[in-house]
Amino acid sequence: MNLVKATLRRELLIALRSPGDIINPLMFFVIAVSLFPLGVGADQLFLKEIAAGVIWVTALLAVMLSMDSLFRSDYEDGSLEQLLLSPQPLYFIILAKVGSHWLVSGLPLVILAPVFASMLALPGEGLFPLIASLLIGTPILTLLGAVGMALTVGLSRSGLLLAVLILPLYVPVLVFGTGVIDSALNSLGIAGLLALLGAMLVLAISLAPLAIIAALRISVS
Repeated sequence: MNLVKATLRRELLIALRSPGDIINPLMFFVIAVSLFPLGVGADQLFLKEIAAGVIWVTALLAVMLSMDSLFRSDYEDGSLEQLLLSPQPLYFIILAKVGSHWLVSGLPLVILAPVFASMLALPGEGLFPLIASLLIGTPILTLLGAVGMALTVGLSRSGLLLAVLILPLYVPVLVFGTGVIDSALNSLGIAGLLALLGAMLVLAISLAPLAIIAALRISVS
């Protein structure tokens, strides 16, 4: 636990010293969602229909945009190689790094999402399912994105390759995430879909750090 706390503290301090890495994905989310009512018009019924998809797709893209800062600086200054040579358990170090990244990039999206969902005319009964699905789903997106970033960290321009690698993995999360909101708006039960998202999160927490470690070893070798 001391190792996890120290890693979390270090990563959060580094993130606070580079506020651009936090603000850029958040501003992308804000701007992209704000432009939809201007682009498609102010029809409340139409905005209600697309609100869940717009929020989720924009959050997905914002998470993917934030991934470049996860391992890049560690790779460039050599600390990533030292980390892989460390006798400490890498599983928990990687999990702490990814968790801290979600705290500064994913959690603000979850907090802001209800505000912009209201702007998109999402009914009140859809706000809790939106928050719950994003709260479970965005950590999954971050863990999956970290796997892709670990594979491409050694490349100077990895944006397109990263998108090709991880977007197919994001599709089930997107489908279940938007399905939670649609089910709530249609007065259907959401417990089953939230349970599926929760199972995906447990699976991602269990397996993604192992895949990240393997990918990092390949990238730095």
